Amino acid sequence: MARLPRLTLPGMAHYVIQRGNNQQPIFRDAQDYAVLKDLLREMARRFQVEVHAYVLLSTQFHVLATPETEEGLPQFMQSVGRSYVRYFNNRHGRSGTLWEGRYRSTVLEAPGYLLPSMVLLELQPVVEGLAVLPQDYAWSSCAHNAGLKQDSLVRSHTQYWALANTPFAREAAYQRVLEQGVGSMVAEEILEAASKGWALGSPDFVARLQQDTARRLTRRRPGRPVRASKNAGQPLSASAR
Repeated sequence: MARLPRLTLPGMAHYVIQRGNNQQPIFRDAQDYAVLKDLLREMARRFQVEVHAYVLLSTQFHVLATPETEEGLPQFMQSVGRSYVRYFNNRHGRSGTLWEGRYRSTVLEAPGYLLPSMVLLELQPVVEGLAVLPQDYAWSSCAHNAGLKQDSLVRSHTQYWALANTPFAREAAYQRVLEQGVGSMVAEEILEAASKGWALGSPDFVARLQQDTARRLTRRRPGRPVRASKNAGQPLSASAR
């Protein structure tokens, strides 16, 4: 089955996943992590993409970001991916692809999904046993969003700003949100939407997006497509109503 073209909308938040080929490690040491983080920072500025949260894991990285232009996010991810592969192959004496394929992403409705997506992303090191506390993991945005250190890569989303009126109160509020975690059903919903490219939000949100694109934004219903009957378009009889 052919993949759907990616949906990228300026001014809207996207959850993005890039995985290593065959689940192979994409980092071998701290320098590799630092180089990819630097590339994220450089390309985000170059292509006008605001990164709200990120996590670099051994075999993949996740980014929550809002592009200012329609082409910003694809250009950002392609430039990061190509530059990092060139660096990684040169440094480690290898050749060939590093990535599983093209990156995966979903457009999400910020009021309902922005903060859960941040929490899901920043809890991944704990889930994978890489840290006891998410803010202790060196290669994510968690310490910044929790107010423990500054990270110049991160630009806060309006949903984060809405948590409280002062920086200290916002950081404390976000720490409470982080401690609450995210339910397994919501986590699965976010990751599946990103992997499959479905728009993530309320039915009204998806319907509004669908008005502006011919691209399918939700999964097909199971089963074969319903064929039009011979009586299609004709009034129903009283017995069929």
